[in-house]
Amino acid sequence: MTGYNFDDIRPYYDSEVRQKMRLMLKDKTFDDVLMHLFKNRPKVEMVKFQLRRVRSVKQLQGVFIYDLLHWLVDKTSKGIRCTGIEKLDKKKPYLFISNHRDIILDAALLNFLIFENGMNTTQIAIGDNLLQYEWIEHTVKLNRSFVIRRNLPPRELMVASKKVSHYIRKSITEDNVSIWIAQREGRTKDGFDKTQESVLKMLNMSNQGGISDGFNELNIVPVSISYEIEPCALAKLKELIKKEHYGQLKTSKDDLKSMSMGMFAPKGRIRFAFGDLIETHFALADNNEQRNKYIHDIAEIIDSQIYKNYKLWPNNYVAYDLLMQEHRFKDRYTSEEQKAFEMMVEQALINIDYPITDIQERFLKVYANPVINKLKVTKP
Repeated sequence: MTGYNFDDIRPYYDSEVRQKMRLMLKDKTFDDVLMHLFKNRPKVEMVKFQLRRVRSVKQLQGVFIYDLLHWLVDKTSKGIRCTGIEKLDKKKPYLFISNHRDIILDAALLNFLIFENGMNTTQIAIGDNLLQYEWIEHTVKLNRSFVIRRNLPPRELMVASKKVSHYIRKSITEDNVSIWIAQREGRTKDGFDKTQESVLKMLNMSNQGGISDGFNELNIVPVSISYEIEPCALAKLKELIKKEHYGQLKTSKDDLKSMSMGMFAPKGRIRFAFGDLIETHFALADNNEQRNKYIHDIAEIIDSQIYKNYKLWPNNYVAYDLLMQEHRFKDRYTSEEQKAFEMMVEQALINIDYPITDIQERFLKVYANPVINKLKVTKP
């Protein structure tokens, strides 16, 4: 793993916490964010006083961030639970690969649960497209995030991807530090979770041996994240429609709105399901075609676990029956739950004001696709 300087992508060291915290606390925009969170100046000043006293990442996460997430869960959800975490070795580092629904909360809540269960928090892969302001970069790097560079020319992207690959492998195999990374670049916007093989190819760039040995030493554990009410569903559908019908890509302002909306919008119940450690026993690949086949197979193993362990809610079953125009899952929801979901559909039709005819179908798929995927991997 020698030959790489990770200073441009790594999280902050404890020795840097005090200085970076000072810079963040002086930022006017960060002050505005705190006011948005806590609503009154005395509370904001108290929070700033607490943050000035922080001297390590562990202290920041174990006190301030944990309490903030606890408050957010209580304020915006009906509770969070997890399954499968008892299978994990608390002293062992893992590469957690999860479906991706919310910009901030997916990884933050994963660490919240890990911390509650007596494990060290993970380092978090975050795209540089989100680092629009200095205070955001300070915030995420103080919270053990490392940066993935995107939108680079092909040659530079290859170099940057290889560096990230080595950083992840070093963290797990040498530093004994777990990593979280999403199964895809960007959030799932249509409810159809699918591992991008390019993510796995990036991970394999630092592999010095065969495919199986290289992936097995990363200790991959798939994680299924399920929100009863999909975070930013309307905003994500608008992004898709703008891109598909008008060729418009999302802006930095769109990301900021999504970050805020994901944190404060209602989420209903939240479930995280930790899957089984992935172990493969492929023969050595003779050529690129064989190697790509192995990568494809690993992606399917991850997807299968995410689908199987995904917690389905009444909204998912109602959406499936409405989409398919049948009553297959009528025993999984009440008439009240169906009416409540149909109200959500009506609100979507009002709020997504584009002149296209399939808005209702798109909204239904956001909730129905997890059912469709789960049916692929479970017996009737």
